[in-house]
Amino acid sequence: MSCSSYRPDNVNDLCSIFRGKIDWYKDAVDANKKWGTPIWLMMAIMNQESGFVSNAKPKRERFLGVIPLPRRSSAYGYAQAQNPAWQDYMKSIKNRGADRDKFSDAIDFIGWYTHQSQRQLGISKWNAYDQYLAYHEGRRGYKRGSWKSKKWLKKVSNKVKNQSTNYNIQYKNCKKELDDEVND
Repeated sequence: MSCSSYRPDNVNDLCSIFRGKIDWYKDAVDANKKWGTPIWLMMAIMNQESGFVSNAKPKRERFLGVIPLPRRSSAYGYAQAQNPAWQDYMKSIKNRGADRDKFSDAIDFIGWYTHQSQRQLGISKWNAYDQYLAYHEGRRGYKRGSWKSKKWLKKVSNKVKNQSTNYNIQYKNCKKELDDEVND
């Protein structure tokens, strides 16, 4: 496992995130070129899922307030990818060494997942709201409409949509600067 201790100071400012970690920008550009998913959408999903914490895991409930119970989900890492989805991803890209706590692999996973959602469900890669619903519920859950009765999830998906819109605006203001830094 290759954990990074870097966590952006301001997770709501895409330019600040990439200025602090230019390698992340290179990885996001690579994922965008490979899968066609906008950088701002992938980063908004990652922000929602882990807040850019490399080893993020779902919280554990405690029995009697003391004894930790098993986690409800196998979600882990920057992308909060669950074991079955991560296994499908590694098989699909033929990389058994991919790590969920490695930014480059996690951003590539999000690009891959949203690409699959577009192919299988017809969700545009620019539709942050529905892409997040499919990401959170899984493609089968999205297709079944499992999200329709979850008001809280619709609010979260709106939050991701708004974050994606803000990231897009910010990105337009610093793209040239970031590209220049990468190309120096």
